[in-house]
Amino acid sequence: MTIHADTPHSAGDAHDGHEQIGHSEAGVEQAHIGEKAADWADGRLGIYGLAKANMRKIFPDHWSFMLGEICLYSFIIIILTGVYLTLFFQPSMGEVVYHGSYVPLNGIRMSEAYKSTLDISFDVRGGLLIRQIHHWAAIVFVAAMLVHMMRVFFTGAFRKPREINWLFGFLLLFLGMFDGFMGYSLPDDLLSGTGIRFMEGAILATPVVGTYIAMFLYGGQFPGNDIIPRFYTIHVLLIPGIMLGLLVAHLILVFYHKHTQFAGPGRTEKNVVGMPLMPIYMAKAGGFFFLVFGVIAMVSAVASVNPIWAYGPYRPDQVSTDAQPDWYMGFSEGLIRIMPGWEIRAWGHTLVLGVFIPLTVFGLVMIVIAVYPFLEGWITGDKREHHILDRPRNAPMRTAFGVAWIVEYIILLVAGGNDLFATHFHLSINTITWACRILFFVGPVIAFTITKRWCIGLQRNDREKVLHGRESGTIKRLPHGEFIEVHAPLDAAALHTITAHDQFKPIELPAAVDENGVKAKIPVLTKVRAKLSQSYFGEAAQIPKPTPEEHAEITSGHGHH
Repeated sequence: MTIHADTPHSAGDAHDGHEQIGHSEAGVEQAHIGEKAADWADGRLGIYGLAKANMRKIFPDHWSFMLGEICLYSFIIIILTGVYLTLFFQPSMGEVVYHGSYVPLNGIRMSEAYKSTLDISFDVRGGLLIRQIHHWAAIVFVAAMLVHMMRVFFTGAFRKPREINWLFGFLLLFLGMFDGFMGYSLPDDLLSGTGIRFMEGAILATPVVGTYIAMFLYGGQFPGNDIIPRFYTIHVLLIPGIMLGLLVAHLILVFYHKHTQFAGPGRTEKNVVGMPLMPIYMAKAGGFFFLVFGVIAMVSAVASVNPIWAYGPYRPDQVSTDAQPDWYMGFSEGLIRIMPGWEIRAWGHTLVLGVFIPLTVFGLVMIVIAVYPFLEGWITGDKREHHILDRPRNAPMRTAFGVAWIVEYIILLVAGGNDLFATHFHLSINTITWACRILFFVGPVIAFTITKRWCIGLQRNDREKVLHGRESGTIKRLPHGEFIEVHAPLDAAALHTITAHDQFKPIELPAAVDENGVKAKIPVLTKVRAKLSQSYFGEAAQIPKPTPEEHAEITSGHGHH
């Protein structure tokens, strides 16, 4: 079937066409009703113009862009399953005696929240599967957001004009982490109660405002009767509402700024090479949604997560064995576990440095992640728009910082589970803690140095490929007896991909003494910016790209094997 978009027909023509192919009058009437409904909506919403402008929008075809789709689809799954669970969950701390399907807990006093969670798991049709899907989708959502932001970071997709979208993504990740914490706290089981107690201690360690925040969240002394109702409101209403608004704003900016793309033939800063939104991209996206849903459902059916019946109801005088937070909260947990238990007592008050300092470090790390696009823009002084992505090797400092952060996160994740590593590998928990303390300072430095040198080595390898071609594996013996490997020249597409990146020059400081011999006053921030610029774009941070003249000379015949 061929569709001609440039040959519109009048209503009369459409009617004649229906008569010619044998459609009934009812079919014609239905078509007119549909047209009238569409015209009515267009007159109020402008859907014709909106569809014409956006239905053929182009999206690049690269596997890494699917990470953002996984975030979106897992969020949709969380909302759908969460709505179902709210129909049966009772967010109450009122005490009841359990008499239900799970026999080992019969006769045990527990909160209504814990009882309703048991009922969902054992008495509601499909309840346990929905609970598992909801929890696994939350884990996948945070994991996908983290990996998606890593892709954006390492490729420089946060540069102008996408700095605000980076902030939206960061806030989604930050809120997703804490909404996940609120969610797994709702069943009021022994594991989640231990986590809530840990959170209360961290809040109370905050000077001046800590007690007020704790009162706002808990409604009084721990455990109180208001924890679950307040967490429930935050979990199902406040944070999801904010996240939904941020998600919509994020997608609007993606549409408005158009999608980034990797360097390649025909790809410039002013175009997008890929597939149209309708029908190709939507068909693939729809299929991918059901694939993500299916994988999460399969994992949920096979691998149990958060079996609250095995932990029992929360009691303030008990702590569950091997209590661990979700993986995305392991960063903060590890910081607190490796910090010595220092305290300062003065004027009748106690400042618990063993908790306050780790929380401060955690907050500072989050702030640095949020403002990094603005920091890099300030260092480079680059005001241009960027729609072509960087290869990580061509931004050694940025890539090294990212890898150093990942290594730091892994170290703190191990520190947050030091008790499990000690029991499972028969090691001393003190040895593990001290090893993590040392690696906390040494590990990121080693990772940063290795990654930066690795990137520079890859840049040098790219330069050799451009000038001398790739290694073909063919060995040739020259007349005078020397053996050489024949290099095959790169094609035009590979040459373009390797050499498409920009190379900035470091910022130069003004002369220390002016023409009159007067010492110039250089602001401290200017000196810092020049120093950082030198570290980002100096000789030690990038290998010069081959010039067209160098390439032409080498490949002219007398320098190319």
